[in-house]
Amino acid sequence: MVSDVTVPAEMTVAATIVEDEGTTTVLSVTDAERLGVRPEFVAAWLTVEVHSALDAVGLTAALATALATGNIACNVLAGYHHDHVLVPVDQADQAIAVLTALRSSHRP
Repeated sequence: MVSDVTVPAEMTVAATIVEDEGTTTVLSVTDAERLGVRPEFVAAWLTVEVHSALDAVGLTAALATALATGNIACNVLAGYHHDHVLVPVDQADQAIAVLTALRSSHRP
């Protein structure tokens, strides 16, 4: 993630969040380096394979709580079809294990 950078059209932007204080852009580390900026947060992008409604209650909290219990920072982005969790790249395998265990604990 980088903050307040103008991204050329040929680069792929995965997400943009506009706030009063500035704009956050999610793009690849390679593209950030091409722009000459240091990413503020280098993350692994994990897609939650659950089809959930945008007005569903509790999914984001469950994901964040499970990851927090494992001492893993996360940033959640909600898409129309899936939620996406950005976790520190060096904790990606641990995050996948935590989320897999969460999924297993909620299966009938």
